[in-house]
Amino acid sequence: MSKPLKFSLNLSLIFREYTVFDRFQKASDAGFKAVEIQFPYETSAEDLKRGLDAAGIQMVLFNVGAGDLMQGGEGIAAVPEKKEQFRHAVDLALSYAKVLSPRVINVLPGRAYRLANRKQYLDTLEDNLRFAAGVFSTLGIKTVFEAANTFDMPDFLIHSGRQLLDMLQRVNHPNLYIQYDIYHMTRMEQDVICFIKSNIDKIGHFQFADAPGRGQPGTGGIDFKLVFDAIANTDYSGWLGAEYKPTGLSKDSLGWFEAFS
Repeated sequence: MSKPLKFSLNLSLIFREYTVFDRFQKASDAGFKAVEIQFPYETSAEDLKRGLDAAGIQMVLFNVGAGDLMQGGEGIAAVPEKKEQFRHAVDLALSYAKVLSPRVINVLPGRAYRLANRKQYLDTLEDNLRFAAGVFSTLGIKTVFEAANTFDMPDFLIHSGRQLLDMLQRVNHPNLYIQYDIYHMTRMEQDVICFIKSNIDKIGHFQFADAPGRGQPGTGGIDFKLVFDAIANTDYSGWLGAEYKPTGLSKDSLGWFEAFS
C-alpha cells in the first residue's frame, strides 16, 4: 500500500532570490518541513540552527566539502593526493552535523581526469567513503554518495546505477547508502523505476529535477507520477530532495508539491 512521501527543498538552488535565512522561512511558508543545503560552510552552524529553529524547519542533508569540484576540478573524495584534505572536510562536516542534526550527509565522488589512474581513484574513493561512513555513524547519521551525469559533470567518476552498486559492495559498510538522483540517472538513460524497485533497501536519500533541463517537475520529460508512485509503494521512509533550477520565480515552481504531497 502506498504512503505519503516526504519532500525537502534544496535551498542552494531554490529561493535564491532571498538570503539564506529568508529561504528557511519561505520554504516553511510553502509547506515544507525540511530543507537541504549543498555546502553550508560559509555560514556558521550556530547561525544556521537559529534560522532553522525560527522557521520551524529541519535540515535533512548537506554535502561534505568538495574542494574545487564545483569550479570544474576533480574534487577531493577520490583524488589519491587529497586524502588528508578529504578527512579535514569530513571533520568540518561532523562539526556542523553536531549542531544541525541532518538525517544524511552526502559525499560527491568527483571527477577523474587522469583516466589511466582510474583504479587508484576508485581505491581512494572506497577508503574515503568507508572513513566517512564510520565518522558519521557516531552521530547516527547516514552517509550517502551519488552518481552524476557526464553531460553536466564531464568525467564524473560514478555515473551509473551499476557503478553505485559496485562501490557500495566494495566499501561494505553498514552506514553507507546510495543517494539516488532521479535527474542525473535519467540524463544517463538509466531505468530509474527498475533501479528503485530492485535496490530501495540500499537508497538513503533521493534527489530530483526534471530532465533534460533540470527544471521543476513538469518542465521536462520525466513522468513523476510513475516515479513517485514507485517510491511510495516501497518501504522507503526517508526524504526526497527537490534540487532543481526554477524556471522563473521559485514560488511559481512549486505546483508539483501541491500535486504530490
